[in-house]
Amino acid sequence: MNNNDLTSGPILSKLLRFMLPVLFAMFLQAMYGAVDLLVVGQFGTTADVSAVSTGSQIIMTITNLIVSFSMGITVAVGQRIGQKRPEEAARIIGTGLVMFASAGILFTAISLAGAPLLAKMMQAPEEAFSLTAGYIRICGGGFVVITAYNLLGSIFRGLGDSRTPLIAVGIACVFNIIGDLLFVAVFGLGAPGAALATVMAQLISVAVSFVMIRHTALPFELHREYIRLKKNYASVIVRIGSPIALQDLLVGISFLVILAIVNRLGVTASAGVGVAEKVCVFIMLVPISFMQAMTAFVAQNHGAGKPERAKQALKTGIAVSLAFAVVMFLLTFFRGDLLASVFSDDPDTVRAGWDYLKAYAIDCLNTCFLFCFIGYFNGIGKTGFVMLQGLCGAFLVRIPVAFLMQKIGGGSLFLIGMSIPCSTILQIIMCFAAYYIFSRQKPDTTLRSVD
Repeated sequence: MNNNDLTSGPILSKLLRFMLPVLFAMFLQAMYGAVDLLVVGQFGTTADVSAVSTGSQIIMTITNLIVSFSMGITVAVGQRIGQKRPEEAARIIGTGLVMFASAGILFTAISLAGAPLLAKMMQAPEEAFSLTAGYIRICGGGFVVITAYNLLGSIFRGLGDSRTPLIAVGIACVFNIIGDLLFVAVFGLGAPGAALATVMAQLISVAVSFVMIRHTALPFELHREYIRLKKNYASVIVRIGSPIALQDLLVGISFLVILAIVNRLGVTASAGVGVAEKVCVFIMLVPISFMQAMTAFVAQNHGAGKPERAKQALKTGIAVSLAFAVVMFLLTFFRGDLLASVFSDDPDTVRAGWDYLKAYAIDCLNTCFLFCFIGYFNGIGKTGFVMLQGLCGAFLVRIPVAFLMQKIGGGSLFLIGMSIPCSTILQIIMCFAAYYIFSRQKPDTTLRSVD
């Protein structure tokens, strides 16, 4: 437990020691999704690439909803650990296990029954429609596994342990690569093969993770009677996690709307944006890693009554991620064709992907501020504001600008993509204003006595 205590010691080294395993885990997670598109791009058709692009966006949107809601567990557990109340952390985890098992079953049913409707809503190109529906159905059939896979990571991060999730993701990545090569390259199953490899890899990872838990020294004992739905602990998870989840769901929908707009331009544009989205996962790794690390770091320090240490962590995270953002901007804006060509050897798809990536390159300079702020506000429990700023960016700027650029931009993916950095600028302005307002308020201690 002392090794996972984030409330004392040098801030930079503690933050980096926690963030780096998160970064490596997210890199492997990105590889996880990228390998699907990479193998399909090399051994499948353009329709397969489009199907994986559109289908994975839908699965990722639902998965992000689960991950975002599980942030309620990360924050609540982190604050209880910071307050030296480990038994309550264990009871929160037990309640969370019941809640998320139910959610996994629900999303499985939705995906299996609604795959064609989801593909239609996304305006999947006709050539790729059946493949897209099949990809959604196969991945969706494993949502119980996907839920367990992501829930375990959120629990360990709340405990200050970012290494165990790294090992779990590494296992999943290895088996996903093996599965992709087997099902897509050898058996020629295309997009359905990539989906099958994803679910099977996560199933293996979850099984190994449970074995690891049994041999890991935890700061509490998780008794069987704790694994039940307790109203007071469930309310803590819902109050913290639901604003984050709702924000991420609606923001995810805004990106799906953009993809639907692009899909109307044809299969090449659809495949190009799919390639760009996979590249984007990599170029955004550092700020997203800092967001997750910031949430756990700030939660523990907020729970321990150390607000100034939490603020200093925010400034440190922004400074480090900004240095990386400048490098990613230069590489992506000026040589995005090299990045896109990793996932496709079709010149038209690469050209379309690079055009869209130029907008994401600009957003690299913005997200180092935005994501660190989001992690900070999550950690202090201001998830209602996190939801507000996300919705304002998505529905006041991102979607309207994307529609406008479609009308006047002559089909330019760069102009459509510029809706993304435009929305981020508004969100950053809101974050600076909220930081100033919250800093002048008395510390919020309601989470300490909720039980």
